[in-house]
Amino acid sequence: VQLQASGGGLVQAGGSLRLSCAASGRTFSTYAVGWFRQAPGKERDFVAAITYSGSRTDYANSVKGRFTISRDNAKNTAYLEMNSLNPEDTAVYYCAAKIGYYSGSPLEYSYWGQGTLVTVSS
Repeated sequence: VQLQASGGGLVQAGGSLRLSCAASGRTFSTYAVGWFRQAPGKERDFVAAITYSGSRTDYANSVKGRFTISRDNAKNTAYLEMNSLNPEDTAVYYCAAKIGYYSGSPLEYSYWGQGTLVTVSS
């Protein structure tokens, strides 16, 4: 599966963005999807994940209550709705896919999108 992330941009603190992860291929509905982010000079961190069916989700503590992951398998697309953004959310955001259950470790994901930059100004 090939992934393409989009929707990043510059937003003021307190604002919102919705990221999209468009997948190619007919088997997207069999993959768990994760969102990760990487700030300059830092490691790639887990943000959120969703099962192949969308029935279960998981979030990093830092984004719980502010971010929502979802997917539309009919459109081969996953989303990350981000609200109440703050400057600490500034990073390149990546979507990733894996067979089986989702994981919080980027090492377990086989397929990655190219990343989309989110910049939150104070």
